[in-house]
Amino acid sequence: MGAASQIRTSLYIKMSNVEAAFRNLHQDLLDGCKTGDQKAQFQIYKLYYKAMYNTSLRIVNNSMEAEDIMQESFLSAFEKIDTYSGTVSFGAWLKRIVINRSLDALGKKKAVFEDIESHFGIMDNSPEDHDRNEEVDVKVEEIKEAIEKLPDGYRIILSLYLLEGYDHDEIAEILNITSSTSRSQLSRAKQKLVQELKKNEKYRE
Repeated sequence: MGAASQIRTSLYIKMSNVEAAFRNLHQDLLDGCKTGDQKAQFQIYKLYYKAMYNTSLRIVNNSMEAEDIMQESFLSAFEKIDTYSGTVSFGAWLKRIVINRSLDALGKKKAVFEDIESHFGIMDNSPEDHDRNEEVDVKVEEIKEAIEKLPDGYRIILSLYLLEGYDHDEIAEILNITSSTSRSQLSRAKQKLVQELKKNEKYRE
């Protein structure tokens, strides 16, 4: 398993465990939110605001904009919380709102990937795990920092797949692209990420 895959799996398991715990432990707060209880809303906000801010920041790459999007996403979530069915964790439901608002803020979605395809070509002949032979021994924070330096399209798909734990079908739905496009662009993004990480290694030397 490549370094990127190991990191993604580890982060995804941790996030899933936390969200599962929140779903069980804080149902009373969610019930309070459905009745308009402001104290319950504030408690839910305190539990999730940092994670939602970080999710938005990875996409828009602007701290002030991410802060605004995070706040707006909570307001939207509380306004339509009656539509939350409980079939997924509240964190996953809220995160989808944050991601959609972040992508809307960029004003791109599918266009950002069409730009990449026009530059590289739609077909990607390299295997998805091409980066296995180019693994770089880095910490998770270094990977996050390197992702922040990438162009929007690469940054978004790496964030959704590697850091947020979405699969290609989910990414395709979020970005209004095909699953094959998601796989192709992830492969390209991984290569760009490896190049960026290698630059960091040379700089340290």
